[in-house]
Amino acid sequence: MALSALPLFHRIAGQRVVVLGDGPAAEAKRQLVSRAGGICCGENEAHHARLAFIAIDDAAAARAAALRLRAKGLLVNAADRPELCDFTTPSLLERGPVVIAVGTAGASAGLAKQLRLRLEGLLPPTLGQLAEALQAARERLRHRWPDAGERRRALDRALTRGGPLDPLDHRAAERVPQWLETPGDAPPAAMVEIDLTSEDADDLTLRQARLLGEADAIVYDSDVPEAIVVRARADAIRNPAGTVPGLTVVLRLRPPS
Repeated sequence: MALSALPLFHRIAGQRVVVLGDGPAAEAKRQLVSRAGGICCGENEAHHARLAFIAIDDAAAARAAALRLRAKGLLVNAADRPELCDFTTPSLLERGPVVIAVGTAGASAGLAKQLRLRLEGLLPPTLGQLAEALQAARERLRHRWPDAGERRRALDRALTRGGPLDPLDHRAAERVPQWLETPGDAPPAAMVEIDLTSEDADDLTLRQARLLGEADAIVYDSDVPEAIVVRARADAIRNPAGTVPGLTVVLRLRPPS
């Protein structure tokens, strides 16, 4: 299944952002822009901006404003009018530098909000501290594993469920220095075969989904649905010509007879 929208984090600190309209919806957009370090401005300063938020109740006025701003080269978001939007704003969960955005491509802001509230209860408040600890250790990580692939695999092992840096463990940030001192050796190249009994990606078992998420390379035939292939990491090598360091997952579609 193709993405309905491409999720991006847009840096707006110190930049002007057009916000049009009055009332609670417009005020919420102004607060959002300000929290991200942006500078709210009106349409008269649109030539300094790249993004615009429109929170105007009148449908015709909102459409006209969207057309004017888009003609000036701005990306436009119009509150409650997905047909006018170049981008949508997700529901945000913040843990320091860790920001999780839950979006529905404009289908239902209420659903995105409730999903975010569920995640709020799952993720510990110390998650941001773990991110900061890993950022502070970046040079030590590069020294320990000069090869980017080995470094990523070491982090994957540490951050996995039950690992020394499990993100859901509230003490994970405290363990970063100790983990760097005793990281263990990188595992040898491995190959795992997955026999798919369905073309539906939702039928993947938890183990199969985890292996796809950890795979350094995936091997598959043309009859394996793209909806399953995209469950692998975006940077995993597809159908490599030779052996790949790390984990290779072989997908075979073998529906039950």
